[in-house]
Amino acid sequence: MNKHNKLRDFYILWSTQSLSQLGSTITAFALTLWLYDTTGSSLSTAALRICTYTPYILMSIFAGAITDKIDKKKAMLFCDLMAALTTVAVFVLYKTDTLSIWHLYLINAFSGLMNTIQQPASEVAYTMVIPKEQYQKTSGLQSLSRSLITIGHPLIAPIVYGFGGLDAVIVIDLFTFAVAFIALFVFIKIPNVPDSSENEGSVLVLAREGPAYLKENPMILYVILFMAGVNFISSAFDAALPAYIISNPRGGNFIYGVVTSCSGVAMIFGSLIVTILPKPKNRVKIIYLSMLFSLATENYILAFSRLPVIWCIGQILGWIFVPVMAANQNVIMRSSIPARLQGRVYACRNTLQFFTIPLGLGFGGFMVDHVCEPLMKNAALPMQFLFGSGKGSGAALLLFILGIAGTVMCLIFGHKLSKYSYSD
Repeated sequence: MNKHNKLRDFYILWSTQSLSQLGSTITAFALTLWLYDTTGSSLSTAALRICTYTPYILMSIFAGAITDKIDKKKAMLFCDLMAALTTVAVFVLYKTDTLSIWHLYLINAFSGLMNTIQQPASEVAYTMVIPKEQYQKTSGLQSLSRSLITIGHPLIAPIVYGFGGLDAVIVIDLFTFAVAFIALFVFIKIPNVPDSSENEGSVLVLAREGPAYLKENPMILYVILFMAGVNFISSAFDAALPAYIISNPRGGNFIYGVVTSCSGVAMIFGSLIVTILPKPKNRVKIIYLSMLFSLATENYILAFSRLPVIWCIGQILGWIFVPVMAANQNVIMRSSIPARLQGRVYACRNTLQFFTIPLGLGFGGFMVDHVCEPLMKNAALPMQFLFGSGKGSGAALLLFILGIAGTVMCLIFGHKLSKYSYSD
C-alpha cells in the first residue's frame, strides 16, 4: 500500500472537518460583528470567546478521561451534532426577533462544553489514522487548513452577512456540518486504541493520570506552560484588535477582515515550510524561537503604524512561524505520549495551555475600555504622537504594552526551555 492510500482516512477526515470548521468560524465572526456593532464594547465581544473557553478549560481534564473510555468516532459525531443544534438555536432566536446578547453567551458556553470532548477525541482519532512517519507532514497540512480558514472566514463572513444576513451565514454553517458528519459516519474507520483495556476505572482515577504524566515529563510540561503565556498575550491582542482597527478612520469592518485574513496568508506559507523542512535537531528550541519572533514583531508594528498595509505586514510577520511552532509541539506530543493516554494528556494540555485565553481576552477588553482609552483621551502630545488620538489610540497603547510583555515572557521561558532538547 502506498503512502497516499495509508493517509486516505486522514485526508477525508482532515478535509471535511476543516470545511465544517470554516462554516463555524464564519458564524462566529458574523456574530462578533453583530455584537460589536450593537454594543461598541471590546469587553462584550471578548466575552463571547470567554464563554466558549471557560467550560472548555474547567472540564477538559475530566472530559479527557471520558474520551479515553469511549469510542472516538461516536464522541466526535455526537459533539458535531450538538454544535449544529446550537447553530439552529441561534437561527430560531434570530428569526423570531428574540436574539439577545445573553443567548450568545449561553450558546457559546454550551459549544465550549461540547468541545471539551470533541477536541481530545479528534486528536486521538488523528493519531490512529496517521502513520508515525507522516506526523510532521500531516501536522503541516492541518496548519495549512487552519491557515485557509483564518484567511477565508473574515473575508467571507462580512460579505455573506452583509448580503444575506444571519440566515445565509447559518445555512452555510449547517451545510458544512452535514458534509463533515456524513463523511465521518459513512467513510471513515478509526482503529481501536492499543491497550485501551487499561482505561478501565472511574473517571476521577483516570483523570489523575494526565497531570501525573506531565509531572513525570517536565519537558512537555514546560512547553505547555510557555504556550500558556503566549496564549495570554495573543488573546489580549485579539481583544484589542477590533477596537484598534474597526474604530480607526482608516479601518472599519472590511479592513478588519482583511488584516485578520493576513494571519492566514502567513500561516499558509508557514505550513508549506513545515511540510518541506527536514526534521529539526531540537524541536523545543524551534518552538521558543518562533514565538519570540512572533511576539516581538507584530505588537510593535501595529502599535506604531497608521496604515492598513503596515497592519497587514505586521500580521504576516506575527503569524508566519505559528505553524512551525504548532507542528513541532504536535510531533513532540504525538510521538512521546502513549495512544491510550493521549485523551487525558491532551485534555490536561488544554486546561493548562488554554486557561490563559479567557484571562487574556478579559484583560485585553478591560484594559482597552477602562484603562487605555480613557488614559489616551487626556494623554500628553508625545503619547498622541506615538499612538494617535481619538478612539482606537488606547488599543494601540495596549498593543505596545503587550509587545513588551511578550518579549520579556519569551526570554524568561527561553532560558528555562534551553535545558531541554527533543529530536525524533
